[in-house]
Amino acid sequence: MSQAEGASSGASSDAPSGAPSAPGPTPTVAIVGRPNVGKSTLFNRLVGRRQAIVHDQPGVTRDRITAHLELDGGRVCALVDTGGLVPGDDPIGLNQQVELAVEESDLLVLVVDGREGLVSADETVWSHLRRSGKPAVLVVNKGDTREAQERFDEFHRLGIPDVVLVSAEHGVGVGDLHDLLGERLPDTAGEAVDPDLPAVAIVGRPNVGKSSLVNRIVGAHRVLVSPVAGTTRDPVDSVVEHAGERYLLVDTAGIRRRSQVTGAAEELAVMMARRQIERAQLAVLVVDAAAGITTGDLAIAGSIWELGRAAVVAVNKWDLLDDEAREELEKGWPRLDQILASPPRVNTSALSGRAVDKLFPALQRTLEAYQTTLPTAEVNRLFEQAVRRNSPPLVKKRPWKLFYATQVSTGPPTFMVFANQSLPLRHNYRRYLENRLRQELELPGVPIRLVIRKR
Repeated sequence: MSQAEGASSGASSDAPSGAPSAPGPTPTVAIVGRPNVGKSTLFNRLVGRRQAIVHDQPGVTRDRITAHLELDGGRVCALVDTGGLVPGDDPIGLNQQVELAVEESDLLVLVVDGREGLVSADETVWSHLRRSGKPAVLVVNKGDTREAQERFDEFHRLGIPDVVLVSAEHGVGVGDLHDLLGERLPDTAGEAVDPDLPAVAIVGRPNVGKSSLVNRIVGAHRVLVSPVAGTTRDPVDSVVEHAGERYLLVDTAGIRRRSQVTGAAEELAVMMARRQIERAQLAVLVVDAAAGITTGDLAIAGSIWELGRAAVVAVNKWDLLDDEAREELEKGWPRLDQILASPPRVNTSALSGRAVDKLFPALQRTLEAYQTTLPTAEVNRLFEQAVRRNSPPLVKKRPWKLFYATQVSTGPPTFMVFANQSLPLRHNYRRYLENRLRQELELPGVPIRLVIRKR
């Protein structure tokens, strides 16, 4: 569940000094069950969008995925999708994530496969979950099939009073489940996530420490961490607060080159990670200091910039570098620095907590710069000053001439420029004008957009 939703039970003792504080608790519902019974499909159906990855391969969902669900009377609850629970061996902590979700929840939704009927794995899972003492609703999925309808009565043997027959894929019975959740949850109204909350996407190549960084920031074991590259697949949101400012922190699957992606589930994860960059205002690019600046880092930086998002770079595992490795890292830095227009850089160690608290001032300054607003008179003064400093070139054998400029939007700052003719998108003078404005306005790591119109 997100930090906004009462993660006090999972607070870590090694949280850094000055770690973000959590807002108050929200009633929480955890969707649980054995693998491949339709938990993520039900989660997506309830929240009304495709947030969790759905695939017929068991074990695709690994982290706890959280969304807010509106109930009757204006109440809100946090709905948590979990990975399939398989009591026993748990090499990378999948069961641990489910158990944390159960611990933090007010109500469990146990999902079973109605077509298969009651199987021993369902009984084992429920025997394990009932020790938590949490109330539960039993959802018999795939209820649009004759097999599920004929075997429905078998599931009463689990001893759960509230049983609902649904088809998550087609939406049958989901309304009844929604109403039942409202009846079984506490009357306290949850707090919806503010749609204007700045979203910060944590992005980077696989296994650079993104999830460890999120865990350190949130101060609880919120995201699954494993040395196996590609462990994080679904985007995971956490609301955090620092110095009175709140942020929606998004951990994403490691972005790989397409040729390195194996399996349909990994392809879906990469696609959804890119979507998180699109919905964020700012991206924190996590770089593995020991690996230096790689072509993969540069490619991700290019995606951030092309999408018009502000950027902060976290150079992780900094404490592991010797002098020679640091020198090698600095050699590659100028290429990344150029792509992201001198972004704020924080040398961190997610493992030890070194300098992690310094990320927040960098985030806040960059987000404020991303929303810069200027009066038209100031815009024209800056453009005229830039033109006087460096005379415009010939374009199509004619001198380019500036008439007028005004700001038309923020996030990123976008300016409409009227001239005697346009400028090609990759023209050097266009790039010069953008860089000059960025320097004058002190907008490191913030893209500037120019829309040049012929008048």
